[in-house]
Amino acid sequence: MIKCMLISPTEKTVIGSSELIEQWRANDNTTLWLDLDNVDLEAEKKLLLEFNCHPLAISDAQRDRHPPKIELFKDYIFMLYRGIVAKDEGLSFGNLPISMFIGKRILITRHAQSSLGINELFNVSSEKYLKRSPIHMALRLFHCSCGYYLKELFTFEAELEKIEDDFQLSGNDQMMKQITAYRSQLVKIRRTFSYHVSMGDTLKAFVDDEDTDLITDKETHTVNDLRERLDRLLSLSQMYYDICGDLINGYMSVTSHQLNATMRVLTVITALFVPLTFLAGIYGMNFEYIPELKVENGYFILLGVMTVVSVVLLTIFKKKRWL
Repeated sequence: MIKCMLISPTEKTVIGSSELIEQWRANDNTTLWLDLDNVDLEAEKKLLLEFNCHPLAISDAQRDRHPPKIELFKDYIFMLYRGIVAKDEGLSFGNLPISMFIGKRILITRHAQSSLGINELFNVSSEKYLKRSPIHMALRLFHCSCGYYLKELFTFEAELEKIEDDFQLSGNDQMMKQITAYRSQLVKIRRTFSYHVSMGDTLKAFVDDEDTDLITDKETHTVNDLRERLDRLLSLSQMYYDICGDLINGYMSVTSHQLNATMRVLTVITALFVPLTFLAGIYGMNFEYIPELKVENGYFILLGVMTVVSVVLLTIFKKKRWL
């Protein structure tokens, strides 16, 4: 589906389809936002080439998986970032690559599925961002997508706090499995945010670079605001990753301590019965001539000796705090 938003300084904002492209070309004072939502790849490539988009940038935009990036061309800035396409419980939201070609009078967004951020901002109420400049609109889109990430992370924070409380009361293998899954997901999220932070630094460099007028000093505040949000996302994902790691290490330590306590009890029992088994083994032999074999009260004496040995050993173990 192709959607267009045409901004004119003298007329009302118009939202329509590809027929607005010709109106944009006919009037140099207009600004166009062209959104390509799940368009046929060949038709999409042909259309992008008509706008003088670089073939390599088009190829990157149409790939199913590509790391987020930002690249400066002569007539436009190419940005590729990952938005949110689906929201589920427990950080299991999907990533949607969103490509943006940003020129002086045009913003082209390309995505294979419906985008939450674009759907939220593609309306007349957001025309003020596009009137300011296409790069400002692109930065607002990026900022909006980061907002969805923040919302998901804050929801996860409340869930993580509940897991921490339950974990201290009665940790079990099922909770351990859940935390491990969260930690694995956070690794992927942190990698995405690392790419995004690098894009924010590159945008700041573009602002300071006088070689391009596609993004000027008036966007300094917007870029800084975006960078702060990107840094916050990265720091939150790192913090939650560390918390999950601490919970895993804590569970392993508690489990190891419980195992050591169990093994200590079993060791004490083994040590207690070793001398008793030794005595029983000696007097259980079937030799005809064994000392004390004919003693009238030998059985009771042996039981008494075993009792004394057991009491002495238990006393020693208790003094050493093995029990």
